[in-house]
Amino acid sequence: MAQLRRDLGLWGAASIVVGTVIGSGIFLVPKTMIQQVGDPWMLFAVWIFGGILSLAGALTYAELAAMLPEAGGEYNYLSEAYGPFWGFLYGWTQMWVAKSGSIATLATGFYLYLANFRPELGVTAFVIPLPLGENFAPLEVRTGQLFAIALILALAVLNWFGVKVGGGVQIGVTILKVGLIGGIIGVGIFGSSGPNAGGAFVGATGGTAGFFAALVAALWAYDGWNNVSMVSSEVKNPQRNLPLALIYGTFAVVAIYLATNFAYFHVLNANEVGHSDRVAATMMHRVLGNWGANAVSIAAMVSIFAALNGSILTGSRVPYALARDGYFFRRFAAVNEAHRTPGFSILALSGWSCVLLLSGRYDQLLNLVIFPSWILYGMATAAVIVLRRKRPDLHRPYRTLGYPVVPVLFVLVAVLLLYFTLRNSPRESILGLVLIAAGFPFYRHWKRQLAKGH
Repeated sequence: MAQLRRDLGLWGAASIVVGTVIGSGIFLVPKTMIQQVGDPWMLFAVWIFGGILSLAGALTYAELAAMLPEAGGEYNYLSEAYGPFWGFLYGWTQMWVAKSGSIATLATGFYLYLANFRPELGVTAFVIPLPLGENFAPLEVRTGQLFAIALILALAVLNWFGVKVGGGVQIGVTILKVGLIGGIIGVGIFGSSGPNAGGAFVGATGGTAGFFAALVAALWAYDGWNNVSMVSSEVKNPQRNLPLALIYGTFAVVAIYLATNFAYFHVLNANEVGHSDRVAATMMHRVLGNWGANAVSIAAMVSIFAALNGSILTGSRVPYALARDGYFFRRFAAVNEAHRTPGFSILALSGWSCVLLLSGRYDQLLNLVIFPSWILYGMATAAVIVLRRKRPDLHRPYRTLGYPVVPVLFVLVAVLLLYFTLRNSPRESILGLVLIAAGFPFYRHWKRQLAKGH
């Protein structure tokens, strides 16, 4: 039986971290964050705290990834620490909602930025006369959605040809992305500061509630640093390269985010940031005019493209890992003989993402899955403590720096985030748990099949 091949080097792995984290968030969330905290210095404090939290997660995952360098990432950590049921819940969530919804969101963001140059992408291509749209209206399909679907499927085919091909594209696009964002940072820092640059946002939420609401937005922008662990079985010398990729990649993202926000607030004041849907474009327009704003759209598309490619490359390994162990549809475990990739899993995840994109309901699904996803993230981080006690025999080529303080910090903040999410969005949180629980009958079925030796 064909196996996955270790073709990803350190730079390829690190580019997955940087490339999948930096998507559209840095262009969007500063508005939400300043509306919550009000003061730019407090906004920087939230970015730094979110970066420290993400780094705490990366340091912890570095030990887990080096210890269990297999495809599937958190699926392996949860299964080893708590049993296969928890690993299954993580994989089930990733396949049907979390990763597929993220891919649909990224592809939609790409076509929306492209529509700045090609307005015809916003035109309705056709209408499906079934009650599938908002409020059970007929479903309108826009030309841009068809383009986004074609983009997803093209990247799926690209990644089907091998992790070396997908990883090579990831390195190239990530370098281009960082270069373009570096240009935006340079324009902001060396451009003229605006009147009352900095200032304070009038009417901000403020207080603890505002801090944690801003932190949720920041963590959404930081989300994805863990994706490289999903392709652990395809990384060369994983005991060395996985920890380095996680730690260096996360450090790089924190530095880029802080520098970008410094550029924003050097040119714009807090009220301008808080009322701008595209803060980078607003800043560039102030300094360079229309062509500067257009340059931001190009940078955003490159950024989203890299995140989209990285999401398809990594996300497809999770259902593959479930199926390999007998906890998912068998076809997902197939490995292409010629290219040594989980070809069916890549195409199936991408195809389902297209369905979500076409339905227009992926954003609602993502809101539903935040609560149960963070339960599993917290449990995965705590697994480093559980496995130190449960499996002291496992080889640990890297040990978490600052253990046990670092993983405990991550888990405590995860608990606080869960509390505020449940308090602010009780309906979505409970429905999310129900959605995830729908996988339980499937788990019981596959568990019985395994017991029978099938």
